[in-house]
Amino acid sequence: MNATSKNQSDCPEVHVPIPVFLTIGVVSLIENLLVVVAIIRNRNLHSPMYCFICSLAAFNTIASLTKTWETLMITFANVGQLEKTEFSESNLNDVIDSLLCMSFVGSFFSFLAIAVDRYITIFYALRYHNIMTMRRTGVILGLIWITCGVLAVLFVKFFYLKVTMICFVVFFIISLAILCFLYTYMFMLALIHARKIASLTASEGGKCRHHWRWGSNMRGALTLTILSGTFTVCWAPFFLHLVIMTVCPMNPYCECYRSLFEVHVVLMMSHALIDPAIYAFRNAELRHTFKKMLFW
Repeated sequence: MNATSKNQSDCPEVHVPIPVFLTIGVVSLIENLLVVVAIIRNRNLHSPMYCFICSLAAFNTIASLTKTWETLMITFANVGQLEKTEFSESNLNDVIDSLLCMSFVGSFFSFLAIAVDRYITIFYALRYHNIMTMRRTGVILGLIWITCGVLAVLFVKFFYLKVTMICFVVFFIISLAILCFLYTYMFMLALIHARKIASLTASEGGKCRHHWRWGSNMRGALTLTILSGTFTVCWAPFFLHLVIMTVCPMNPYCECYRSLFEVHVVLMMSHALIDPAIYAFRNAELRHTFKKMLFW
């Protein structure tokens, strides 16, 4: 199929230098490990939302570690320091694909958990600690990790079936629809609540405290919206690649898009690189913890 594709298309395959893959992988690995360690060390961050953020960072760590490992293996193989066999290469590809699939599904489930947690924080503030207990948080995280592991194994085992790829793409589209609906609904309710707050006849001090608390929660929701947008931008080209593989695998115009596969992989890796930067930039508690870990 590869040979036929090359003959049908005038678009040469775009190759990204190995040092680019290695740099992105190592930097994102360090960043996400810092997030995980910071949340574990700082007791002020031991809350449901930060547990879900820690889970997101852990899935990003898996993706970064996987791609870094793969890049090193390719580098060693190219210089003759690693002997490749068909069996070992096939097994390695299966493991890498499983971990990357697990990272993607886990990232989405973590985003969804964070979004639901933020929704409860904003609109059910008085009942939040009764609804989102640490025990329930642990159960949710356990279900997320078990589900992601099972789905990743099933995806790789049955990847050769076209229905598997279709299900994976449909899952991505449904994921985006759910996130968009949830955040749109959240901000519509936020606008209504903001108007009610503006019309309150309570004391100015109470109104100021209410406004401050509401503003803090909405800043958190805005951060998560940025994270979700980054997730979409970084992963969408890869899923379009899967769609093209399914719909028009031999079309020369489709092959022109498929020639950018390594660029799509760089975008996927960049997702794990960008997320921690958003945490550090927009979250004061995490910024303080990072500074304390790095400079004290």
